[in-house]
Amino acid sequence: MGIDLGRLVVVVALVLAALILRKAAARLLALAAGRLMRRQPADQRQAVLTALALPAQLLSSVVALLVLGEFVLESPPGKDLVLDLAKSLIVFQIYWGIYAVISPLVQRINHRSTAASQSMLGLATTVARVLVLGLATLLDIWGIKVGPILAGFGLVGAAVALGAQNLFKNLFGGIFIIAEKRFEIGDWIRVDGVVEGTVEFIGLRTTRIRRFDLAPEFVPNSALSDNQVTNFQKMTYRQISWMIGLTYDTTPAQLQRIQSEIAAYIRTGDDFALTPDAAPLVYVDSFGDSAINLMVYCFTRTTDWESWLKIKEALLLRIMDIVTAAGSGFAFPSQSLYVESLPAGLMQGKVPPGDGGNDK
Repeated sequence: MGIDLGRLVVVVALVLAALILRKAAARLLALAAGRLMRRQPADQRQAVLTALALPAQLLSSVVALLVLGEFVLESPPGKDLVLDLAKSLIVFQIYWGIYAVISPLVQRINHRSTAASQSMLGLATTVARVLVLGLATLLDIWGIKVGPILAGFGLVGAAVALGAQNLFKNLFGGIFIIAEKRFEIGDWIRVDGVVEGTVEFIGLRTTRIRRFDLAPEFVPNSALSDNQVTNFQKMTYRQISWMIGLTYDTTPAQLQRIQSEIAAYIRTGDDFALTPDAAPLVYVDSFGDSAINLMVYCFTRTTDWESWLKIKEALLLRIMDIVTAAGSGFAFPSQSLYVESLPAGLMQGKVPPGDGGNDK
Protein backbone atom coordinates (compact mmCIF):
# COMPACT_ATOMS: atom_id res chain seq x y z
CA MET A 1 0.00 0.00 0.00
CA GLY A 2 3.04 2.28 -0.34
CA ILE A 3 3.67 2.74 3.41
CA ASP A 4 7.29 3.08 4.54
CA LEU A 5 8.53 2.54 8.06
CA GLY A 6 8.17 6.17 9.11
CA ARG A 7 4.61 6.38 7.90
CA LEU A 8 3.85 3.06 9.59
CA VAL A 9 4.98 4.52 12.91
CA VAL A 10 2.70 7.50 12.36
CA VAL A 11 -0.22 5.18 11.56
CA VAL A 12 0.32 3.17 14.74
CA ALA A 13 0.66 6.35 16.79
CA LEU A 14 -2.60 7.75 15.39
CA VAL A 15 -4.45 4.51 16.08
CA LEU A 16 -3.19 4.42 19.67
CA ALA A 17 -4.04 8.10 20.15
CA ALA A 18 -7.57 7.46 18.85
CA LEU A 19 -8.04 4.65 21.35
CA ILE A 20 -6.64 6.66 24.26
CA LEU A 21 -8.53 9.86 23.47
CA ARG A 22 -11.90 8.32 22.62
CA LYS A 23 -13.43 9.16 26.01
CA ALA A 24 -11.96 12.66 25.99
CA ALA A 25 -13.42 13.20 22.51
CA ALA A 26 -16.78 11.92 23.75
CA ARG A 27 -16.71 14.39 26.65
CA LEU A 28 -15.85 17.20 24.25
CA LEU A 29 -18.79 16.32 22.01
CA ALA A 30 -21.08 16.00 25.04
CA LEU A 31 -19.99 19.46 26.21
CA ALA A 32 -20.90 20.94 22.83
CA ALA A 33 -24.26 19.14 22.83
CA GLY A 34 -24.93 20.28 26.38
CA ARG A 35 -24.43 23.91 25.38
CA LEU A 36 -26.88 23.49 22.52
CA MET A 37 -29.45 22.07 24.96
CA ARG A 38 -28.75 24.44 27.84
CA ARG A 39 -32.36 25.73 27.79
CA GLN A 40 -33.79 22.27 28.22
CA PRO A 41 -34.56 20.69 31.64
CA ALA A 42 -31.55 19.13 33.28
CA ASP A 43 -33.00 15.60 33.43
CA GLN A 44 -33.90 15.58 29.74
CA ARG A 45 -30.51 17.01 28.78
CA GLN A 46 -28.74 14.37 30.85
CA ALA A 47 -30.80 11.59 29.23
CA VAL A 48 -29.81 12.71 25.73
CA LEU A 49 -26.13 13.08 26.68
CA THR A 50 -26.10 9.62 28.22
CA ALA A 51 -27.59 8.16 25.04
CA LEU A 52 -24.89 9.88 22.93
CA ALA A 53 -22.00 8.74 25.11
CA LEU A 54 -21.12 5.57 23.17
CA PRO A 55 -21.59 6.96 19.63
CA ALA A 56 -19.46 9.98 20.55
CA GLN A 57 -16.48 7.75 21.31
CA LEU A 58 -16.09 7.11 17.58
CA LEU A 59 -15.11 10.75 17.02
CA SER A 60 -11.40 10.18 17.73
CA SER A 61 -11.32 7.22 15.34
CA VAL A 62 -12.94 9.31 12.59
CA VAL A 63 -10.38 12.08 13.04
CA ALA A 64 -7.51 9.58 13.00
CA LEU A 65 -8.72 8.00 9.76
CA LEU A 66 -9.16 11.40 8.10
CA VAL A 67 -5.63 12.44 9.06
CA LEU A 68 -4.24 9.17 7.75
CA GLY A 69 -6.07 9.47 4.47
CA GLU A 70 -5.36 13.12 3.83
CA PHE A 71 -1.81 13.64 5.16
CA VAL A 72 -0.06 10.34 5.82
CA LEU A 73 -0.93 7.96 3.02
CA GLU A 74 0.06 8.81 -0.53
CA SER A 75 -0.71 5.62 -2.43
CA PRO A 76 -4.16 5.90 -4.10
CA PRO A 77 -5.38 2.40 -3.08
CA GLY A 78 -4.56 2.86 0.58
CA LYS A 79 -5.64 6.50 0.64
CA ASP A 80 -9.04 5.74 -0.97
CA LEU A 81 -9.62 2.77 1.29
CA VAL A 82 -8.98 4.74 4.47
CA LEU A 83 -11.06 7.73 3.33
CA ASP A 84 -13.99 5.47 2.39
CA LEU A 85 -13.68 3.82 5.80
CA ALA A 86 -13.71 7.23 7.49
CA LYS A 87 -16.79 8.34 5.56
CA SER A 88 -18.59 5.10 6.39
CA LEU A 89 -17.66 5.52 10.05
CA ILE A 90 -19.05 9.09 10.01
CA VAL A 91 -22.38 7.88 8.60
CA PHE A 92 -22.46 5.02 11.10
CA GLN A 93 -21.79 7.42 13.98
CA ILE A 94 -24.53 9.82 12.86
CA TYR A 95 -27.17 7.10 12.55
CA TRP A 96 -26.09 5.44 15.78
CA GLY A 97 -26.48 8.78 17.56
CA ILE A 98 -29.94 9.37 16.05
CA TYR A 99 -30.98 5.83 16.96
CA ALA A 100 -29.78 6.31 20.55
CA VAL A 101 -31.55 9.63 21.22
CA ILE A 102 -34.97 8.58 19.89
CA SER A 103 -36.11 7.15 23.24
CA PRO A 104 -35.20 10.29 25.27
CA LEU A 105 -36.91 12.48 22.68
CA VAL A 106 -40.10 10.41 22.81
CA GLN A 107 -40.04 10.61 26.61
CA ARG A 108 -39.75 14.38 26.27
CA ILE A 109 -42.93 14.38 24.18
CA ASN A 110 -44.60 12.36 26.90
CA HIS A 111 -43.68 14.96 29.54
CA ARG A 112 -45.26 17.68 27.43
CA SER A 113 -48.44 15.74 26.61
CA THR A 114 -50.02 13.48 29.19
CA ALA A 115 -52.29 12.04 26.50
CA ALA A 116 -49.46 9.84 25.22
CA SER A 117 -49.75 6.43 26.82
CA GLN A 118 -46.93 3.99 27.45
CA SER A 119 -48.21 1.88 24.58
CA MET A 120 -48.08 4.86 22.23
CA LEU A 121 -44.54 5.67 23.37
CA GLY A 122 -43.40 2.13 22.73
CA LEU A 123 -44.96 2.14 19.29
CA ALA A 124 -43.50 5.56 18.46
CA THR A 125 -40.03 4.44 19.52
CA THR A 126 -40.18 1.28 17.44
CA VAL A 127 -41.52 3.00 14.34
CA ALA A 128 -39.03 5.87 14.63
CA ARG A 129 -36.11 3.48 14.87
CA VAL A 130 -37.31 1.54 11.83
CA LEU A 131 -37.61 4.79 9.86
CA VAL A 132 -34.08 5.79 10.88
CA LEU A 133 -32.73 2.51 9.61
CA GLY A 134 -34.61 3.15 6.36
CA LEU A 135 -32.53 6.28 5.80
CA ALA A 136 -29.56 4.05 5.01
CA THR A 137 -30.13 4.86 1.35
CA LEU A 138 -28.15 8.03 2.02
CA LEU A 139 -25.09 5.81 2.13
CA ASP A 140 -25.07 6.03 -1.67
CA ILE A 141 -23.61 9.51 -1.25
CA TRP A 142 -20.52 7.97 0.39
CA GLY A 143 -19.99 5.41 -2.31
CA ILE A 144 -21.75 2.52 -0.59
CA LYS A 145 -24.18 1.09 -3.15
CA VAL A 146 -27.45 -0.02 -1.61
CA GLY A 147 -29.27 -0.17 -4.94
CA PRO A 148 -28.57 -3.90 -5.48
CA ILE A 149 -29.85 -4.64 -2.00
CA LEU A 150 -33.08 -2.72 -2.63
CA ALA A 151 -33.45 -4.48 -5.97
CA GLY A 152 -33.13 -7.79 -4.20
CA PHE A 153 -35.94 -6.77 -1.87
CA GLY A 154 -38.05 -5.94 -4.91
CA LEU A 155 -37.61 -9.43 -6.34
CA VAL A 156 -39.00 -11.08 -3.23
CA GLY A 157 -41.64 -8.39 -2.62
CA ALA A 158 -44.49 -10.36 -4.18
CA ALA A 159 -43.71 -13.50 -2.18
CA VAL A 160 -43.43 -11.50 1.04
CA ALA A 161 -46.72 -9.72 0.35
CA LEU A 162 -48.52 -13.04 -0.11
CA GLY A 163 -46.99 -14.64 2.95
CA ALA A 164 -47.21 -11.65 5.27
CA GLN A 165 -50.87 -10.71 4.92
CA ASN A 166 -51.66 -11.72 8.50
CA LEU A 167 -48.52 -9.98 9.72
CA PHE A 168 -49.54 -6.65 8.21
CA LYS A 169 -53.14 -7.15 9.33
CA ASN A 170 -51.98 -7.58 12.92
CA LEU A 171 -49.53 -4.68 12.54
CA PHE A 172 -52.22 -2.23 11.46
CA GLY A 173 -54.56 -3.68 14.07
CA GLY A 174 -52.03 -2.82 16.78
CA ILE A 175 -51.60 0.70 15.41
CA PHE A 176 -55.36 1.31 15.43
CA ILE A 177 -55.74 -0.14 18.94
CA ILE A 178 -53.16 2.28 20.32
CA ALA A 179 -54.29 5.27 18.24
CA GLU A 180 -57.95 4.81 19.22
CA LYS A 181 -56.99 4.12 22.86
CA ARG A 182 -59.34 1.16 23.12
CA PHE A 183 -57.39 -0.05 26.13
CA GLU A 184 -54.04 0.41 27.83
CA ILE A 185 -51.68 -1.70 29.89
CA GLY A 186 -53.36 -2.67 33.16
CA ASP A 187 -56.94 -2.43 31.84
CA TRP A 188 -59.44 -5.22 32.44
CA ILE A 189 -61.07 -6.04 29.09
CA ARG A 190 -63.38 -8.62 27.56
CA VAL A 191 -63.27 -9.50 23.87
CA ASP A 192 -66.44 -11.34 22.89
CA GLY A 193 -65.64 -14.93 21.99
CA VAL A 194 -61.88 -14.41 22.40
CA VAL A 195 -60.59 -13.66 25.90
CA GLU A 196 -61.20 -11.78 29.15
CA GLY A 197 -58.47 -10.57 31.47
CA THR A 198 -55.91 -7.86 32.23
CA VAL A 199 -53.76 -6.32 29.49
CA GLU A 200 -50.05 -6.78 30.21
CA PHE A 201 -48.35 -5.85 26.95
CA ILE A 202 -49.42 -4.30 23.62
CA GLY A 203 -47.11 -5.18 20.75
CA LEU A 204 -47.15 -4.47 17.06
CA ARG A 205 -48.33 -8.00 16.25
CA THR A 206 -49.86 -9.50 19.39
CA THR A 207 -51.20 -8.37 22.76
CA ARG A 208 -50.53 -10.32 25.95
CA ILE A 209 -53.59 -10.63 28.22
CA ARG A 210 -53.43 -12.25 31.65
CA ARG A 211 -56.61 -14.28 32.18
CA PHE A 212 -58.25 -14.57 35.58
CA ASP A 213 -56.80 -18.06 35.99
CA LEU A 214 -53.39 -16.28 35.74
CA ALA A 215 -52.54 -17.90 32.41
CA PRO A 216 -51.13 -15.51 29.79
CA GLU A 217 -52.84 -15.48 26.41
CA PHE A 218 -51.24 -13.96 23.32
CA VAL A 219 -53.99 -12.56 21.11
CA PRO A 220 -53.37 -11.36 17.52
CA ASN A 221 -54.12 -7.67 17.23
CA SER A 222 -56.44 -8.33 14.31
CA ALA A 223 -58.75 -10.26 16.65
CA LEU A 224 -58.81 -7.30 19.05
CA SER A 225 -59.49 -4.75 16.32
CA ASP A 226 -62.18 -6.75 14.48
CA ASN A 227 -64.20 -7.87 17.52
CA GLN A 228 -66.23 -6.00 20.12
CA VAL A 229 -64.09 -5.02 23.10
CA THR A 230 -65.52 -4.10 26.51
CA ASN A 231 -63.12 -2.09 28.67
CA PHE A 232 -64.27 -2.43 32.26
CA GLN A 233 -61.44 -0.20 33.45
CA LYS A 234 -63.12 2.80 31.83
CA MET A 235 -66.35 2.41 33.81
CA THR A 236 -67.53 5.58 35.52
CA TYR A 237 -69.66 3.61 37.97
CA ARG A 238 -70.50 -0.06 38.41
CA GLN A 239 -74.01 -1.32 37.84
CA ILE A 240 -76.34 -3.39 40.02
CA SER A 241 -79.46 -4.63 38.24
CA TRP A 242 -81.89 -7.10 39.81
CA MET A 243 -85.43 -8.32 39.35
CA ILE A 244 -86.71 -9.37 42.80
CA GLY A 245 -89.72 -11.71 42.90
CA LEU A 246 -92.25 -11.19 45.74
CA THR A 247 -95.10 -13.55 46.54
CA TYR A 248 -98.54 -12.84 45.11
CA ASP A 249 -100.07 -12.49 48.56
CA THR A 250 -98.11 -9.24 49.01
CA THR A 251 -100.55 -6.34 49.38
CA PRO A 252 -100.20 -2.99 47.57
CA ALA A 253 -99.37 -1.33 50.90
CA GLN A 254 -96.58 -3.84 51.49
CA LEU A 255 -95.25 -3.32 47.98
CA GLN A 256 -95.13 0.45 48.47
CA ARG A 257 -93.37 0.06 51.81
CA ILE A 258 -90.76 -2.33 50.40
CA GLN A 259 -90.20 -0.11 47.37
CA SER A 260 -89.81 3.09 49.37
CA GLU A 261 -87.48 1.60 52.00
CA ILE A 262 -85.15 0.06 49.40
CA ALA A 263 -85.06 3.35 47.48
CA ALA A 264 -84.34 5.27 50.69
CA TYR A 265 -81.48 2.93 51.59
CA ILE A 266 -79.85 3.46 48.20
CA ARG A 267 -80.41 7.22 48.06
CA THR A 268 -79.04 7.84 51.56
CA GLY A 269 -76.02 5.55 51.24
CA ASP A 270 -72.57 6.91 50.46
CA ASP A 271 -71.72 3.88 48.34
CA PHE A 272 -74.19 4.63 45.56
CA ALA A 273 -74.02 7.14 42.70
CA LEU A 274 -76.84 9.71 42.61
CA THR A 275 -75.93 11.64 39.46
CA PRO A 276 -78.51 12.28 36.69
CA ASP A 277 -76.86 9.75 34.39
CA ALA A 278 -76.74 7.11 37.15
CA ALA A 279 -79.97 7.72 39.06
CA PRO A 280 -81.22 4.75 41.14
CA LEU A 281 -84.55 3.18 40.10
CA VAL A 282 -86.75 1.00 42.35
CA TYR A 283 -90.17 0.21 40.89
CA VAL A 284 -92.72 -2.58 40.66
CA ASP A 285 -92.01 -3.84 37.16
CA SER A 286 -94.35 -6.64 36.16
CA PHE A 287 -96.50 -9.60 37.13
CA GLY A 288 -94.52 -12.76 36.52
CA ASP A 289 -95.69 -16.36 36.27
CA SER A 290 -95.17 -16.94 39.97
CA ALA A 291 -94.08 -13.58 41.44
CA ILE A 292 -94.60 -9.85 41.50
CA ASN A 293 -91.36 -8.51 40.03
CA LEU A 294 -89.70 -5.55 41.75
CA MET A 295 -86.89 -3.90 39.75
CA VAL A 296 -83.81 -2.63 41.63
CA TYR A 297 -81.42 -0.67 39.41
CA CYS A 298 -78.51 1.43 40.71
CA PHE A 299 -74.78 2.17 40.40
CA THR A 300 -71.98 2.04 42.93
CA ARG A 301 -69.40 4.81 43.12
CA THR A 302 -66.54 2.35 43.18
CA THR A 303 -65.57 0.25 40.17
CA ASP A 304 -63.27 -2.04 42.15
CA TRP A 305 -64.62 -5.56 41.89
CA GLU A 306 -64.13 -6.62 45.52
CA SER A 307 -65.55 -3.36 46.91
CA TRP A 308 -68.50 -3.70 44.54
CA LEU A 309 -69.16 -7.24 45.79
CA LYS A 310 -69.21 -6.03 49.40
CA ILE A 311 -71.66 -3.22 48.59
CA LYS A 312 -73.87 -5.60 46.64
CA GLU A 313 -73.86 -8.10 49.51
CA ALA A 314 -74.86 -5.40 52.01
CA LEU A 315 -77.72 -4.32 49.73
CA LEU A 316 -78.96 -7.90 49.40
CA LEU A 317 -79.01 -8.38 53.17
CA ARG A 318 -80.82 -5.07 53.64
CA ILE A 319 -83.48 -6.03 51.08
CA MET A 320 -84.06 -9.32 52.91
CA ASP A 321 -84.62 -7.43 56.18
CA ILE A 322 -86.99 -4.96 54.50
CA VAL A 323 -89.09 -7.70 52.84
CA THR A 324 -89.29 -9.73 56.06
CA ALA A 325 -90.19 -6.67 58.18
CA ALA A 326 -92.98 -5.78 55.72
CA GLY A 327 -94.60 -9.20 56.19
CA SER A 328 -93.95 -10.37 52.64
CA GLY A 329 -91.69 -13.03 51.21
CA PHE A 330 -89.64 -14.00 48.21
CA ALA A 331 -91.36 -16.06 45.56
CA PHE A 332 -89.94 -19.16 43.97
CA PRO A 333 -90.98 -20.86 40.71
CA SER A 334 -94.19 -22.82 41.28
CA GLN A 335 -97.20 -24.20 39.40
CA SER A 336 -100.79 -24.80 40.44
CA LEU A 337 -102.80 -27.76 39.05
CA TYR A 338 -106.59 -27.45 38.86
CA VAL A 339 -108.64 -30.69 38.40
CA GLU A 340 -112.23 -30.29 37.18
CA SER A 341 -113.38 -33.86 37.92
CA LEU A 342 -112.10 -37.10 39.46
CA PRO A 343 -112.83 -40.73 38.53
CA ALA A 344 -115.71 -42.32 40.43
CA GLY A 345 -114.69 -43.99 43.67
CA LEU A 346 -111.30 -42.25 43.87
CA MET A 347 -112.40 -40.12 46.81
CA GLN A 348 -113.50 -43.33 48.65
CA GLY A 349 -109.94 -44.68 48.40
CA LYS A 350 -110.65 -47.06 45.46
CA VAL A 351 -108.59 -47.37 42.31
CA PRO A 352 -110.60 -47.75 39.06
CA PRO A 353 -110.42 -51.22 37.49
CA GLY A 354 -107.84 -51.75 34.77
CA ASP A 355 -105.22 -49.50 36.40
CA GLY A 356 -103.16 -52.40 37.69
CA GLY A 357 -104.07 -51.72 41.33
CA ASN A 358 -106.08 -53.49 44.04
CA ASP A 359 -109.24 -52.32 45.79
CA LYS A 360 -108.73 -50.93 49.25
